[in-house]
Amino acid sequence: MQPRPPAPRLPAARRRRQLLDVALELFADRGYHATAMNDIAEAAGVTKPVLYQHFRSKRELYLELLEDVGGRLRDEIGKATSEATNPRDQVHAGFAAYFRFVSEQRTAFQLLFGGGSRRDSEFADAVRGVEVSIAESIASLIDVEGLEPAERRLLAHAIVGLAEGASRHWLMSGRAGEPDELARLVARLAWAGLRGVRG
Repeated sequence: MQPRPPAPRLPAARRRRQLLDVALELFADRGYHATAMNDIAEAAGVTKPVLYQHFRSKRELYLELLEDVGGRLRDEIGKATSEATNPRDQVHAGFAAYFRFVSEQRTAFQLLFGGGSRRDSEFADAVRGVEVSIAESIASLIDVEGLEPAERRLLAHAIVGLAEGASRHWLMSGRAGEPDELARLVARLAWAGLRGVRG
């Protein structure tokens, strides 16, 4: 990434957002260890003291970035499922939102679920927290009579794993097919599985 010209003064919230966006690109491109705070400041067109006003350390910045990316993914899924009118449409809408996020924000998905975030225990815990929060929101939508709460959570984690695994393969295979096509296929599998549990 080429250094940018000095950035204009921005309100604190907008500056923080800009720094997170710049850091995402650099971390996704170079990895955590090869990216220095100086690289991020230079790419954002700010001084290091300005960067440190917002983030006390590179680790703090990376952790906030993981939470930010995870929150955006969770919110997209939540919005899509809340607008669906029946359980089957909720399944499709949730997968469609997930795969569109992967398609449109590939660097964010790779940062969140790539190997670099898994090799550090603190980062891995942050990613697990994202997975748990998404699974909890999905568990609340599983309407299967007779299931205990723990069983709903287990199924929800299986659905999250299904979406993540399918996304990884989709990206590695050159993104064959559109996100909505992928969503239709995987949603059919998930819905059939839920109907089997229901039966």
